[in-house]
Amino acid sequence: MTKPKPQNDALPFAAADVTAEVARWRASLAAERRMSPNTVEAYGRDVSQFLAFLAQHLGGKVTLATLSRLGPADVRAFMAARRAAGVGSRSLMRGLAGARSFARFLERNGRGKVGALSAVRAPKLSKTLPKPLAIAAAKRIADVDLRAGEEREPWILARDAAVLALLYGSGLRISEALSLKRMDVPKPGKGDVITVIGKGNKARMVPVLRHVLELVADYVALCPLTLAVDGPLFVGARGGPLSPRIVQFAMQRLRGALGLPDSATPHALRHSFATHLLARGGDLRAIQELLGHASLSTTQIYTAVDTERLFEVYRSTHPRA
Repeated sequence: MTKPKPQNDALPFAAADVTAEVARWRASLAAERRMSPNTVEAYGRDVSQFLAFLAQHLGGKVTLATLSRLGPADVRAFMAARRAAGVGSRSLMRGLAGARSFARFLERNGRGKVGALSAVRAPKLSKTLPKPLAIAAAKRIADVDLRAGEEREPWILARDAAVLALLYGSGLRISEALSLKRMDVPKPGKGDVITVIGKGNKARMVPVLRHVLELVADYVALCPLTLAVDGPLFVGARGGPLSPRIVQFAMQRLRGALGLPDSATPHALRHSFATHLLARGGDLRAIQELLGHASLSTTQIYTAVDTERLFEVYRSTHPRA
């Protein structure tokens, strides 16, 4: 791996001791932390911007002693200046991460402590709302006929339909659906509940629609490969566990057939499950249990999705809107 060159000439606002430490820090990022040259370059730019601001803010070249005397107000002034320059929360957070990395390097090597950087909170990132599918589109996701023109074996089309139906019908994560064993899913008429292992290795019970069980049974009947009772339910063309990427490709093809946006991913089916239940009067805590969320606050984001949908209807239909 090529080590980034020390940028001595690029730090006219820093004293020799700081310039030397920046060069050592950049070299350690490449050699010890094995960061790519582009990442090291980005971190270096962030620290340069921080030092350049301090030099102007404090009225002189930045030294190691200057850094050790910084207060939280100085760091907040830097953040305010970056905000004023139009920098968003994500870029500002990355900039602070670079400065903090440099500060930790100085402390580890006995070159001083920049406590002000750890005393100031990083900006919060605004959560992007999940983008569920329309109910009509979600219902058609498991329609094998939509992919009838593809040069794929019928059992593979049936397999993909069964997986996608589980994601929407039971709100599973793609990893949860693909970790199911054949014995985990009952035959139609023999049960309507499955147990899945979610995040943190936590088991939860989720209901399964009869229609979904029938799709799974169709896939099992068509599959030419041997599906062991205690082996994976969904397998690839060579018999190994099915890759999430294959499911993503299947969803990509369906996006074209249904005219859906790029946001229509396999995970969007889980979002759709929660949003559609809530829109039909589903209880938030029950939805939390079905999704396997540890905290209700995680599930509450779907109330924002539903509220936004209501306002969208209002704006598009009210004669005075």
